[in-house]
Amino acid sequence: MCNLSACKGACCVEGNAGAPVDEDEVKILEKIYPKVAPYLTEKGRQSIEKQGTSVDGFGEKETPLIDGKECAYTIFEADGTAKCGIEKAHLDGVIDWKKPISCHLYPIRITKYSEFEALNYDRWSICSDACSLGAELKVPVYAFLKEPLIRKYGPEFYEEVKSAADFLKQNDQN
Repeated sequence: MCNLSACKGACCVEGNAGAPVDEDEVKILEKIYPKVAPYLTEKGRQSIEKQGTSVDGFGEKETPLIDGKECAYTIFEADGTAKCGIEKAHLDGVIDWKKPISCHLYPIRITKYSEFEALNYDRWSICSDACSLGAELKVPVYAFLKEPLIRKYGPEFYEEVKSAADFLKQNDQN
């Protein structure tokens, strides 16, 4: 589970690329940008106006970056915590879309194959405090990510994941 007080939203700032976006999300970003723009930093707006609401990345579309650093949709709280301007607009009721699913699912990353999609936990040092907090509170990653997993794959999929995790946990105890 995220521990924003510890990591300060580093996943929005660190790394070598923007967040992956699906083709349908490319269209959504184009459509909502005028409503999201007022939430963004001046540098974020300039970056998007120069590069577009999404860019070609490593074989897929992704969010644009500001000077190769933070996501152009990143906003900062007074304490320096990075958050999502798209999500802020959503929370304020300005748009009905939360944010790209890759951001909502993080630290789970989706790898698409011709026949299926693989969900993998992205181990990254910036999430170590989150892992410690999740272990302390006994909240597994799939449970923390219940909302985005259901958003992407539906409630039946989530229940199957939960059942599989329960089965593995029970067998570990035997």
